[in-house]
Amino acid sequence: MSDDAADAVRRAVSAVIDPELRRPIGELDMVRQIAVQGAVAHVGIALTIVGCPAADRISSDVRAAASAVAGIADVALEVGVMSPQERQALTERLRGGRAAREMPFGPGTLTRVIAVTSGKGGVGKSSVTANLAVALAARGLAVGLIDADVHGFSIPPLLGLVAPDGSVPQPTRIDDLMLPPVAHGVKVISIGMFLRRGPNDAPLGAVAWRGPMLHRTVQQFLTDVYFGDLDVLLLDMPPGTGDMAISVGQLLPNADVLVVTTPQAAASDVAVRSGLVARQTGQRVIGVVENMAAMTLPDGSSFALFGAGGGAAVAAALTDAETSVPLLASVPLSPTLRADADAGVPAVVAHPEDPASVAIGRVAAAIAREPRGLSGRPLPLRPG
Repeated sequence: MSDDAADAVRRAVSAVIDPELRRPIGELDMVRQIAVQGAVAHVGIALTIVGCPAADRISSDVRAAASAVAGIADVALEVGVMSPQERQALTERLRGGRAAREMPFGPGTLTRVIAVTSGKGGVGKSSVTANLAVALAARGLAVGLIDADVHGFSIPPLLGLVAPDGSVPQPTRIDDLMLPPVAHGVKVISIGMFLRRGPNDAPLGAVAWRGPMLHRTVQQFLTDVYFGDLDVLLLDMPPGTGDMAISVGQLLPNADVLVVTTPQAAASDVAVRSGLVARQTGQRVIGVVENMAAMTLPDGSSFALFGAGGGAAVAAALTDAETSVPLLASVPLSPTLRADADAGVPAVVAHPEDPASVAIGRVAAAIAREPRGLSGRPLPLRPG
């Protein structure tokens, strides 16, 4: 009976999901000796690193899983740490046979990579990107988000990854792999997670880097961060057509591009250039999002603070004989979207009925309708 009970406990414990790696701990070889004596289950697990930030969550889930087995009244849990050899084997397994620092999102990837760009700053590109990522995750997609705007990073606060004391969670390191924090189902990485801290753990200073450092940063985000098997990887790009746009074009020539603009001509004229530069590197412009469009006032009238027609103008300018670029949505100017962003809660979660959230949901639906394509791509299959 004790052997059968131990097997049942092992199955239950092995099914517990590591909240950072998003895989069962049994599959990750984190389960150690399990024995049952009477109504007590003795369970051993090994965490990936000393000080693992998910230790309490994993321990709690393991206790709950073991306690749920029939006949178990108490759980004696012993928590250890993987050896260097075990961690190395784990990282090799997570890479799926890829060499260390090999970029997994190249032309053969099954992940849809989408760079969200704009011609100029201040058009709400990051707010659109953050809400779009969460809206895609809410549709059941596995989503990653790289904050590639190194000089003007803003994704962590938009997704609520900044604590009241100003601290931002850092990725967990397993040897040379980094596990990104997760917010609203989205795996997120940003340079803001690595800056030197000041009083109350608040970020200090600013990033003042030129081209080579910017290139190296985005390259490390793409190679050293373990996102797992993603359906969609979004990149929140810096505005303009500078070093980062060129680096991403070189590293991800297979990426799709989503252009964000406001209705104002001063923004839309420049936004066209970001789409044209993307095409020069072989990337595909999949659509335009017009942000800060006309909002409907309580009396039913329309208030177009930034004018009208900019999004349609960008879509028309980027459409040619070979490619039709649609205007995917006009996101109305929204005090709710702004307030939710300041509060660190995406509007698509906090106020899904808001017109801005509904419009961003339409963009997510359009992207979700075009799944990862397998045609012409090598599948990661090996003969048995």
